[in-house]
Amino acid sequence: MRIISIINIQNSRLNKYQGALRGLFAILLLLAMTIKGNCQEVNDHKPIFGSAISQQLDAYNVSWNTPGPSSSQSMPTGNGDIGLNVWVEPNGDLCFYIGKTDAWGVASATEKNPWIKAGGVLMKLGKVRISVSPNPLLNPGASFQQILKLHNNEIVVKEGAGDNAVQLRVWVDANHPVIRMESKSARPASVKVTLDDWRIGNGDTILAKQANKIAWYHQNPDDADAHLRGIIFGGIIKGNQLVYKDDTTLVTHTAVTNQLISIYPLTTKDVSAGQWLSKANKQATQIEELSLEQTRLAHQQWWDQFWHRSWIFLAGDKLADSTTRGYVLQRFVTACAGRGAYPIKFNGSIFVVDNPSFKPNAKSPVTSIDADYRGWGGQYWMQNTRAMYWPRLMAGDFDEMLPLFNMYAQILPDNAKQVKEFYHHEGAYFAETSPFWGGLLYTGPEVKANYTAHYFTPILELSMMMLDYYEYTGDQKFAKKTLLPIASAGIQFFDQHFGRDAQGKLLLDPDNSIEMFWKVHNPAPDIAGLHAVISRLIALPDNLVDAKTKADWQRVYNELPELPVGNQDGKPVLLPYTGPQTAKGYNMENPELYAIYPYRIYGLGKPDFTLALNTFEARKIKDKGCWIQDPIQAAMLGLTDVAQTDVTFALTRKEPTLKFPAFWATGHDYAPDEDNGGNGENGLQQMLMQTDGKKIILLPAWPKGWNADFKLNAPYNTTVQGKVENGKITNLVITPASRMQNVVYMTK
Repeated sequence: MRIISIINIQNSRLNKYQGALRGLFAILLLLAMTIKGNCQEVNDHKPIFGSAISQQLDAYNVSWNTPGPSSSQSMPTGNGDIGLNVWVEPNGDLCFYIGKTDAWGVASATEKNPWIKAGGVLMKLGKVRISVSPNPLLNPGASFQQILKLHNNEIVVKEGAGDNAVQLRVWVDANHPVIRMESKSARPASVKVTLDDWRIGNGDTILAKQANKIAWYHQNPDDADAHLRGIIFGGIIKGNQLVYKDDTTLVTHTAVTNQLISIYPLTTKDVSAGQWLSKANKQATQIEELSLEQTRLAHQQWWDQFWHRSWIFLAGDKLADSTTRGYVLQRFVTACAGRGAYPIKFNGSIFVVDNPSFKPNAKSPVTSIDADYRGWGGQYWMQNTRAMYWPRLMAGDFDEMLPLFNMYAQILPDNAKQVKEFYHHEGAYFAETSPFWGGLLYTGPEVKANYTAHYFTPILELSMMMLDYYEYTGDQKFAKKTLLPIASAGIQFFDQHFGRDAQGKLLLDPDNSIEMFWKVHNPAPDIAGLHAVISRLIALPDNLVDAKTKADWQRVYNELPELPVGNQDGKPVLLPYTGPQTAKGYNMENPELYAIYPYRIYGLGKPDFTLALNTFEARKIKDKGCWIQDPIQAAMLGLTDVAQTDVTFALTRKEPTLKFPAFWATGHDYAPDEDNGGNGENGLQQMLMQTDGKKIILLPAWPKGWNADFKLNAPYNTTVQGKVENGKITNLVITPASRMQNVVYMTK
């Protein structure tokens, strides 16, 4: 499996040009400010872009006035590939864990949990400690502030005041793989940086006697799985005025008032440790040649452009404000980890922390875990992972969707080979639970049922999401190289894997109705997915798909069974599978509602709306938070009260053991629970706007008493910007303007 860094992700010709333009822009801006005699603004690192959005974001900056004391009181930051948990200890030391989206290691030989052992362990690179001496926090009554500044994505720590003041600034360059820490003190002080490594003797190596730098790496063992074998990840710590003290410590050679410390993480595959060090040194040297101020300006510009892609700011009551905070911070946390080599992990992303008093559940004894631990391990659950990616469409964060699509595109060929080997037919599917390299287990009809054994749904939902991505962006290269190979393989699998009934209709049996009902007959999620995906594939432009392929898809479509329908309390309802409803339920899911979301067969303004509404009202599982889809499905049915209740629950559901307000509660997963936040994002977007083909539906499930300032993205390269005031849309701007004719208002 090819491991790629954030630099590789940005390596298309277009992004090269954009990078050059960003650099040119930064240079011109710096020159202009110098000419005006306004260089102090640059040196003080004040925001210089987008003042309006900056003012709105500033209201949701996270600010604390007491230090730590531990990583449980950390703030996140990152550049999409490299992520930090940043906190300050009571003695004034600045600490942070370094995470990276491709830092895949191997579970300990003593690990007994099969979920932890399977699929690799997404590890931390290490922990860094920065000490300033003398430190004002050691003085009684000293002031303290730690603030996450969203607009520029930096964390600023202020310790003490006046002649004793110390300021520490941390940011991860949006355009280069480097972590920056800048200290500024009113009086000359000694600055020390230390690497804390808890894995010495367990795969980690700290290089000895490096000239005025710290270098360390983790190397997976030779007996690791082939996909993990050969991975090396680590980093280099350097800084002008820093000198070697020991293998894990650098100190300033004299007292200073300003100090820059730079950390250069790197992951490689299939190279020696010596070659890793050579590449790491080269990477550091190349970045050192860049102007710090120019890279800072380009970093600020990247984040300014990010925040201008879309926004939702609510007003009306305290709940509106706290919901806005949750939405803004969830989008921020996703962006901090969303442009790396692999998709975001639902169970903690790259922001898990250690906990000396961890309890997996109420009945478990207290145990100590390090920052490499995550409940449910390193595999990707599509049911959970998708939740962070659906909201990226309306948010306009299309670049963050590509790691998900690319991972499954890389998995596809080997999965197709296994399908051929196991079942002697063509096509492919993706397992519900899968390591980053994919792979399938044989699940013939005779195989014992379990949660995921006969679970073939993920390739259909992924295809639906990819069709949306194409509809939003119009990216034909993506459609040809990624969407069509995956979607075609999925349709081919269902066509050839399952037989036909006496009426010539496709018979999905045995087939799980997601994790809820095992080995049942014609499960609703798969039937809904096949109807939705095939109909959209057939409608693709002729320059993407030839007539023969469309005709074959039409044949399969004609052979699809109808969604199962039954009766409850005298009302027609959708069923989770066909036949007597006697199967045992094993999870907390409503498979019958997949026809509403994610497959959007039913909804506002669509046929048989009452059937969908009856089904939602009759659902057996009524829960909130985590993977639960109720807020999205409720919004798609115009059920404002349910949608608002569930969205606000998700976007305010902080984990009690963690301080950051958007590190979501464990729920059924692990904290911070990213699918909880993703479903909250998605639900809020759907309350404000929905799309159906070219139709743009505004305020489909909007509560009375909430106003809003918003900008969202819609299909066909469209943006929708405006305000909600007293239940009415004002200041509406649709770009391009020709799309105004497609707007439908649903005000009540």
